[in-house]
Amino acid sequence: MLVSEKWLRSWVNPAATTDQIVSLLTFAGLEVDGVSAPCKPFTDVVVARIDAIEPHPDADKLRVCSVNDGTDLHQVVCGAANARVGLVAPLARVGAKLDDSFKIKKAKLRGVESLGMLCGADELGLSEVRDGLMELPADAAIGAPLRDYLGLDDALIDIDLTPNRGDCFGLRGIAREVGVLTSTAVNEPSIKPIAAAIDAQVPVVLDDPAGCPRYLSRVIQGVDLSVASPDWLIERLRRAGVRSIDPAVDVTNYVMMELGQPMHAFDRSQIDTGIVVRRARDGEQLTLLDGKVVELDAEVLIIADHTKPLALAGIMGGEHSGVAATTTDLLLEVAWFNPLTIAGRARRFGLHTDASQRYERGVDSQLQAQAMERATQLLLDIVGGQAGAVVEAVSQAHVPAPRVVELRADRLAAQLDLHIPADTVTDILTRLGMNPVVAEGTWRCTAPSWRHDIAIEQDLVEEVARVYGYDNLPSKMPAATNGMPRLAEAIRDKNRIRSQLVDLGLNEVITYSFVHPNQHNHFHDDNAVMDLANPITADMVRMRQSMLPGLTQTAAYNLNRQHKGVSIFEIGQCFAGAVDALEQKDRLGVLMSGDVNQWDWQSPARSVDFYDVKGVVEGLVADGLSFEPAQRQGMHPGRTANVLINGEVVGYIGALHPQLASTLDLPDATYVADLSLAAVAHANVASFKPLSKFPSSGRDFALLVGEQSWAAIREVIAASAGPLLDSVVLFDVYEGKGLPEGMKSLAVHLSWRDADATLEEAVLNAAADNVLAALSEQLGVTLR
Repeated sequence: MLVSEKWLRSWVNPAATTDQIVSLLTFAGLEVDGVSAPCKPFTDVVVARIDAIEPHPDADKLRVCSVNDGTDLHQVVCGAANARVGLVAPLARVGAKLDDSFKIKKAKLRGVESLGMLCGADELGLSEVRDGLMELPADAAIGAPLRDYLGLDDALIDIDLTPNRGDCFGLRGIAREVGVLTSTAVNEPSIKPIAAAIDAQVPVVLDDPAGCPRYLSRVIQGVDLSVASPDWLIERLRRAGVRSIDPAVDVTNYVMMELGQPMHAFDRSQIDTGIVVRRARDGEQLTLLDGKVVELDAEVLIIADHTKPLALAGIMGGEHSGVAATTTDLLLEVAWFNPLTIAGRARRFGLHTDASQRYERGVDSQLQAQAMERATQLLLDIVGGQAGAVVEAVSQAHVPAPRVVELRADRLAAQLDLHIPADTVTDILTRLGMNPVVAEGTWRCTAPSWRHDIAIEQDLVEEVARVYGYDNLPSKMPAATNGMPRLAEAIRDKNRIRSQLVDLGLNEVITYSFVHPNQHNHFHDDNAVMDLANPITADMVRMRQSMLPGLTQTAAYNLNRQHKGVSIFEIGQCFAGAVDALEQKDRLGVLMSGDVNQWDWQSPARSVDFYDVKGVVEGLVADGLSFEPAQRQGMHPGRTANVLINGEVVGYIGALHPQLASTLDLPDATYVADLSLAAVAHANVASFKPLSKFPSSGRDFALLVGEQSWAAIREVIAASAGPLLDSVVLFDVYEGKGLPEGMKSLAVHLSWRDADATLEEAVLNAAADNVLAALSEQLGVTLR
């Protein structure tokens, strides 16, 4: 926000230099990015008048002007199209400097002597537009230094405001801050109600009172918009970084920069019947003032009449209803919009306006009537006309109520580590407009309507601290007892898991916690989802429920840039449930796609398969791990399995569905894992077990199986082989000739060992018979 020091001092004029004001604002939380001059550092430029003009004898586009600077006449050769007799314009006399490197000297232009230069606004650094000579009012004092006449000995203070200080997006808010910080009175301009001179009114209907609880309108008839805005208005707008357009737009912009309240002016003749503040209908279109056509939907709040949209509420007006030089009747509007209704809408349409910037951060909910009267008076003074009565539509139930917050003296002292006298605290809170009521060591404060960021006790602590002065607070190094934390062996922290995954050949990635709804819906239904009220972009709306949307997007990005294979993982939070019952849980996502040994010249290239991602999971979880066939949204129906630890489902692994892989621009051989990090973090603590002195004995079986999974077969073997079972190894799988259709042969080696004696043949045979009987009875598995 650009602030003219001269304009600021017309509101509040402390006994402080520019540097001191800058320092005070910065240390109070309104960081100043820089201070600049309002124009180039020119010298000896005065107000002058062209008294006579003759054509140049040797150049059709040049003219010889006789210029009066109040003391003498100067012959100046000029080529500006708007040069004319009687024009008052800046004159840079011989010896003047327009900047450090450009000095005006006597010169001859096509043989005619020129003693000085008539200047355009762009040549003085007062405009970026080249538009001929700068025209000054006819009654300007001839011979007056231009810097004095325009008040150019000024400083433009560029303040970087934080999102919570919407009240400072106007000169009034900055003036309040300077007044508080310097204990100086703020002299606000006199704003008086304008009595209605005509009966004309435009009715207003609030169709969405939650989004727009207050809307004011006023008709002004008989205006003359061909009149130019006064120089003081144009100059103040320029120093605030706003370009002059026409009197109606200039006045509304001026009120916005002065009071912080955005406004808009419609051409009354283009409005059918009345104003309706409503949500747009799907498919409606609006051509904006900048010529851009936007398509609307029910998420967008608009200002409309009874037949068509007129403006994007709080963002930009429409082209059709905008004012022009031929407009004779105006409809002024001013409103208060709920910040959540406006937030993000401008970015959605690729817009960023002064109005949306203020409404998103919050405008004073009690300022609208005052802004209407201020704009009305300025317009009547500049373009004439007659004003009607103010029509106000308001839903008090949706207008923010005053917030009452208590500040405890002991809490303040504890937070700041400093005792501030009670009278000083009361004075600070009073200057801030908090209307404190002191009672028994507390200050009961009512936050003013412009300080919507004051909600809890800590906010008042911060206010007292910054006004009292952060540099006046004690500075102490924090005291802490350093000690080695105890790490439980049974729990692996995130860093240990990350290291283990890197050792397994994966690379860590970090993606956003917010995803596009389409990405989310590839893996989850729309049930129990969380959408952001104010997304940073239109592509980051939904809070993720798994790591897979971000991982698939990252994999596609890398595979499309000459990587033949990716093996990546991410650890992060996922979200489920509604706002009042939100669940946030850490999850681990793994994705492997493309070639496995793309850089290994010793091994043949092959595509990732199910057992690669299964091996990663087995590398993380040693005991109690099992898998079972599963069906998951977005996953291949025959290549997906639930991951179980000690019988509890903790996630799943498998291949992406081929159709989804094609949609995401990924190879068919793309395998993923989505696991609960808390379950993976548990590890069994190693314990010593003496080695047996006795050898193991084993049996090999060729089992004839159908659709039974190896996990189910191994579970039956472990349960029926007895307590002496030492290991179970699947060492061959055969399908093909010699076997019934749909069957396969599994070659399994079982070994038993007794820690106290050599196994007897009878015991071994009994155990093997138990295994075969259990497999046959429970799973229908037989010996081949």
